[in-house]
Amino acid sequence: MLDYVKGSIRSINGDYVVVDIGNIGLKLGVASAEQFKVGQVIEFYSYMHWNQENGPSLFGFASELEKEVFLLVISCSGVGPKLGLAVLKDLGVGLFLDAIAQENEKILSKVSGIGGKKAEQIIVNLKHKVAKLLESGTIIEQLGGSGEMSKLHEVSDVLKSLNYSRPEISAAMNYLGKNCAGPDCSFDQLIRQALSFLATKGANVIQK
Repeated sequence: MLDYVKGSIRSINGDYVVVDIGNIGLKLGVASAEQFKVGQVIEFYSYMHWNQENGPSLFGFASELEKEVFLLVISCSGVGPKLGLAVLKDLGVGLFLDAIAQENEKILSKVSGIGGKKAEQIIVNLKHKVAKLLESGTIIEQLGGSGEMSKLHEVSDVLKSLNYSRPEISAAMNYLGKNCAGPDCSFDQLIRQALSFLATKGANVIQK
């Protein structure tokens, strides 16, 4: 079983890269092939998936955390590697885990290939697993204290302390996910945006 792959990128094509390892080219499916460059030397954490019709496929991840989240996603019934990669590409680790923790179907539905029913199914299947991961503290540590996941959870906690309801907090998290979440947004910016949203638009969104 391949645990990781290290080599230079020989070619990039759509949703996969070919990595040259000692004159052997390995094709790895990745979430965002455009972030890599031909000739770049990189180490991927890898996973081999077996399909009865197509045989084995190899997938590469920039971090162990990305791989862990991918495996969580494909553990859901009816969810395959293509959708697992789409989650990483469209949401990223932090926003996905936060969506599961907040049971926010709207954020999950932003992922290509995930509709309302599929989002609900994924939440039901993963909410307890994600809760255990978050309780252990290891996920937030890997994302970093000032990372996206940590900031979103801090915003959620602040809104709870201000006595906002769960639907209001969920609507605010959905808004932040669409408009503000990312490494360039500071905690203060997220708080201001969330409070501004709840003050002006939140009630109307929730009533709908």
